[in-house]
Amino acid sequence: MAEISTSLPGHDLVSDGLADLAAGRETPAALLVSMASPRLRALGFDVPVSVGAGPSHRLYELLEREGPGAYSRYNALVRRMVSFARAAEHPHHH
Repeated sequence: MAEISTSLPGHDLVSDGLADLAAGRETPAALLVSMASPRLRALGFDVPVSVGAGPSHRLYELLEREGPGAYSRYNALVRRMVSFARAAEHPHHH
C-alpha cells in the first residue's frame, strides 16, 4: 500500500478517511475518501470498500446535519481531496 506523505495537501483528511472507512465509521472524511476511491486506488492506496452507494449524497446530508454552510464545506472538502490526488499523481511538481 502506498504511504501517505505528510507533505501532500489534505494528507490528514485522507489518513482519517481511510481509518474511518476501515473501522466502518461514516464520517465526512470517510465519505470523501469513498468518493475518491477509484482515483486513490489507482495511486496505490488500499481503500476499504464502503458500505452503501452514493457517498457524495451522504456526505452532503451529513454536512447539512452539522449545521449551515453545507454547500461551501462540501466544496472545500472536495477541493482538498482533488489537491491531494493531484499532488500524489505528480509528486515532483510541488
